[in-house]
Amino acid sequence: IPDKKYAYLLARTYYPELIASGVKIYEYEPGFTHAKIFVSDDEKAAVGSINLDFRSLYLHFECGVFIYNNSEVDKVERDFQQTLAKSHKVTLMEVKKQTIATKISGQVLRLIAPLM
Repeated sequence: IPDKKYAYLLARTYYPELIASGVKIYEYEPGFTHAKIFVSDDEKAAVGSINLDFRSLYLHFECGVFIYNNSEVDKVERDFQQTLAKSHKVTLMEVKKQTIATKISGQVLRLIAPLM
């Protein structure tokens, strides 16, 4: 459930090429979660509100923590797996079935994506 419909429409325009490249996309069904979580090699994790874009990295004062070689990494992984269990895997077929209005709206938003 997106908090900003326009951001959701824009994000979905990238789904076809991501899925075709092997990326698995899951959408959390119970609601909205804002945290960004990365877990790598069972020894590194990052948790915070930081998006990987220009605005978040250079203009906003967003926060995040990096955890390395600590037992908290296991807890972050467990939380991620519990969230994933409540999420829906998006398929390429599902994305292709979007309405034409949704597709056009997303493509128009792509024109101003760097400003969002």
